[in-house]
Amino acid sequence: MKNIYLLAALLLLLSSVKAQELTIPTYTQYLADNPFVISPAYAGIGDHVKVRVNGLTQWVGVKDAPDMQSLVADTRLGQRSGIGMFLYNDSNGFTHQKGAKISFAHHLVLERHPDQFLSFGLSYNLNQFRIDTEEFNVNDPSIENDRKLTNHNFDVAALYRFEDFYFSFNANNVLPKKEDAFGLNEPLKLRNYQVYTGYVFKQGRNSSFEIEPSTYIQYFESDQRSTTDLNVKFRFLDNEDYYWAGLSYRFLNDQAAEPLNISPMVGLKKSNFYFAYSYQIITNELTNNNSGTHMITLGLNIFQGISNCACTM
Repeated sequence: MKNIYLLAALLLLLSSVKAQELTIPTYTQYLADNPFVISPAYAGIGDHVKVRVNGLTQWVGVKDAPDMQSLVADTRLGQRSGIGMFLYNDSNGFTHQKGAKISFAHHLVLERHPDQFLSFGLSYNLNQFRIDTEEFNVNDPSIENDRKLTNHNFDVAALYRFEDFYFSFNANNVLPKKEDAFGLNEPLKLRNYQVYTGYVFKQGRNSSFEIEPSTYIQYFESDQRSTTDLNVKFRFLDNEDYYWAGLSYRFLNDQAAEPLNISPMVGLKKSNFYFAYSYQIITNELTNNNSGTHMITLGLNIFQGISNCACTM
């Protein structure tokens, strides 16, 4: 009887693989002053090398719940370009994926007064997805060796900025998958589309307080699934340092009144050091079995002043 339960669990796992396979989970790490996580067009914006380390533990209290770590860095390349790197390791029960993104962006000045810029980004993606079958305690000769596949793909992105307004559009994993490693009607369309837009409200150019509402929308072509994040951040400036607090509300676009989760956030930048914390409150049926999701971001801004081009400030 135990083997029957394990086999049933395996079939359920394989049938849900498409939700994780070859797609990097997006939580609230992009709100930790790190939009490069979701768009290569942000690479090289800023007068320093930006490094961020993210650690996330999801559904605390649930055994083998999703867990993710990532290292992100981007910097200026010349006066009008930027490069970036994104390394990640994501696990979810018996499934694991790890990989890297290497990105390039180019930034154009459309108008200097008022500031108006247009940026284009491109990422090469390398992702390995694996099902750890050696952990299954099932006496079945058809379940042997780890099932894994490697995918090479690309993201393309554009970013428009006008004063304190920004709008970006990404097409991720633009190439279809050709492999059929698991044989369970896997989706061959990996493409997903993302829109990220927002505005920074200030009382004046020398204001010490800012409010930044933003929206992040993600649409998956394979199953027409789509979600929206509604975000707001309150930023308190102290010369070159700042402190902020915020809230994110995520929902399926056909169920806007039923949030998937609500995430309060806090963060600070002190000198070259950056810290942010997010607590994701689960609002579905899992809420009785876990204590939510915790995410911590640590960062450094180094080599300040590497360039002074307006479009990369």
